[in-house]
Parts: sequence; C-alpha cells; structure tokens
Amino acid sequence: MADTEPIQVGGILSLDVEHLGLPGAICAYVVEGPEPALVDPGPTPALPRLKDRLREVGFPPEDLRHILLTHVHLDHAGSTGHLAREFPALTVHVHEDGAPHMADPERLVRSTRRTFGEAHDRLWGEVVPIPSHQIRGWRPGDERPVPGIRPLPTPGHIAHHLAFEAEGHGVLFTGDSLGIILGPDAPTHPPTPPPAVDLAAWEDTLTRTLAPVEVDAFGVTHFGLHRGLHARREELRTRLLELAERVREALARGDEEDRERYDREVVERLSPHVSDERVPRYFSTFPAASDWDGMRFFLERNPDWKPVELA
Repeated sequence: MADTEPIQVGGILSLDVEHLGLPGAICAYVVEGPEPALVDPGPTPALPRLKDRLREVGFPPEDLRHILLTHVHLDHAGSTGHLAREFPALTVHVHEDGAPHMADPERLVRSTRRTFGEAHDRLWGEVVPIPSHQIRGWRPGDERPVPGIRPLPTPGHIAHHLAFEAEGHGVLFTGDSLGIILGPDAPTHPPTPPPAVDLAAWEDTLTRTLAPVEVDAFGVTHFGLHRGLHARREELRTRLLELAERVREALARGDEEDRERYDREVVERLSPHVSDERVPRYFSTFPAASDWDGMRFFLERNPDWKPVELA
C-alpha cells in the first residue's frame, strides 16, 4: 500500500476540507502574500471545516482578500457565495463565462440536481449568489487578477476552466484540468462527467497550453500537491484517449454494461495506491460511471472527432 504524505511548498497552504467526513477528496489552497488568495474553496457542506482549517493554520478567513475559481462546479465553487457574503472584503475571480453562474447560480444548481438527483442537497447544500460587485470576470488578455498570479485558460473538463500559476511559489493550481490524483503514486483518473467535456479543447490544453509551463509542483483539487507536471499531463492524455476508444467500441457493439464494468475497474485500479476506504467512498460521490456517460455524451455529439497525431 503506497500512500505517503503530500508534499509541502513554502507559502502554499493545502487544506483538506474533508467533505462529508471523507479525507483526501477535496483540497483547497491558500497562496500567502500581501493579498492572500484562496483557490477553490469547495462545496457548502465543507465550509465549516474549511474555516476551521484556515484558523488552525493561522490564517483566519477574514484575512483573505481573493478567491480564485478554476471553474464553477459545486465541488470547487459551491461555498463561494457564503464566503463572499460573510467577508465583504473578498473579491472572487473566475472566467468571464463562468461569472454569470456565480452571480445567479439557479441554472447551475438545476443542472447539478439533474445529475445527482435526491443526493444533491446532501452533497452540495445551499448555493447562494455572490454579490455582483465582488465578482471579477477574467478573459484572455486581461492583466493578472492578483499580483503574482497568472491565469491560464485550460478548457476540456468544462469550457471556462482556468488554471492559476503562483509565479513566486513555483506552483500551478490545475483544478480538474490534470485529472484526479488521489495519492502520490496513484494512477491519474480522467474526470469526464456530462455535459460539458470537450476532448478537442482538452487535447489543446494538454499538448499546447500546459506543455511549456515549468513549475516545481502542481495542485489538483482531487487531491493535493504533486511533482511531475509533464508526466501527469501525458498520462492524463493517454487515459482520456483510452476511455474515448473504450466507450466508442462499447457503443459500436451495443454494450451498455461496459459503463458499470468501468466503474468497478476504476475503483479496483486505484484502491491499491490509497489507504483505507477513500477510493470507494470517493467514487460513490463522483462515480466513474458518470465519466463514462460524459465521454458517451461527447462522442455522440462529435462522431467525427479523432485525436491529434503528435510528432
């Protein structure tokens, strides 16, 4: 069983929000500095734990000045409205295409409720609007939203996805754009839930946008700081292409049962690399079957899609 302590980087605080009592599933980050920033605060039910963790590390939430959102999915951004209302000195930075969903989350919540059904409220709690004057929508070409923080458009998981490079710390916060990594030597898992996955855009993110980036470490929301950005970048591309081919072949032969086989196989593949029951519990919240569904959704709408041949 290989499950070592996550790495540490000076000036970066990794905060396990222990969503629904599950450690090692959702990680928020604080970037220390003159204008301290919180990256992806997580879902509403985890907010009390997030506040506790901030205070435990000597960083009370009232000292924060910025929230950086990689994207608006509720496991990343769901608690942001509550934080913004409680701490009016906060400014929330998000891609301009995601900003309307933060100002008025009704449509976002409706979409998420369709995916999670009766479990929605237990998983994600109440999502409240962020006051519009606290939102700063970012677009390519804009200046850095926070000194020392460089946004990078990283679409694929969703069209408005951003990564944030903390330039003075040598860390890139990748949200879901580099996949799910539940342990230091655990295989990368491709997060492809419906309906917004775009493999063409994701390939461009992995082979062009992130290829020239050089950092000491990168932080994924699920879960923690890791070394080896480029090895993981290549691994995720391989996993995405493998899943696309698997789903395409299953659809061609009318094999609807492959969805459940994939769900089981993912848990079996990752479990030897992560201690305790974290893997099955994680995938009971974020089922790999949903990733199969998202890949199917993409392929059915893009039947002519083919991967780019790399030199």
